[in-house]
Amino acid sequence: MKEKNGEHPWGDIGQIISLMIFLIVWTADSFFLRQSTFPAGYLPLYFRLTFLGLMLVAGACLFRASHYIAHRETRPGRVVDQGAFRRVRHPLYLASLLPYLGLTVSTASLASLLVFAGIFIFYNFIAGYEERLLEKEYPEQYQEYKRKTGRWIPRWRRD
Repeated sequence: MKEKNGEHPWGDIGQIISLMIFLIVWTADSFFLRQSTFPAGYLPLYFRLTFLGLMLVAGACLFRASHYIAHRETRPGRVVDQGAFRRVRHPLYLASLLPYLGLTVSTASLASLLVFAGIFIFYNFIAGYEERLLEKEYPEQYQEYKRKTGRWIPRWRRD
């Protein structure tokens, strides 16, 4: 596969495969097999559903605040450090991960948690790949951006 716009060549297909695997495992374990959902007895339903709602809203807000840059006809010739990119280096990937986490917690499925961990490792791998490309293209600017901005956990800074 060929690299596309500075993205990992397996990024798109990997995300689709990850989603399918997660949904199969989550649905099977949460609603049919129920082999690893025993923690649900320790977490009240209102907590689990509230957490799910928060993750869905946060994911949607991050997606909305950062998606514009990924589909522009002409990408800026610099490191993007505005909008959601001001706080976290991979807001689109984080926006994709939050619903997985919300669904996992909503049914307290340990099997889904294991799949989520694998998905996180995959996203972290492709994020690292993309960061290496950006470091080559914008060495000083990207190093400064990395210093100020978290990869997954937002850093709140004063400018």
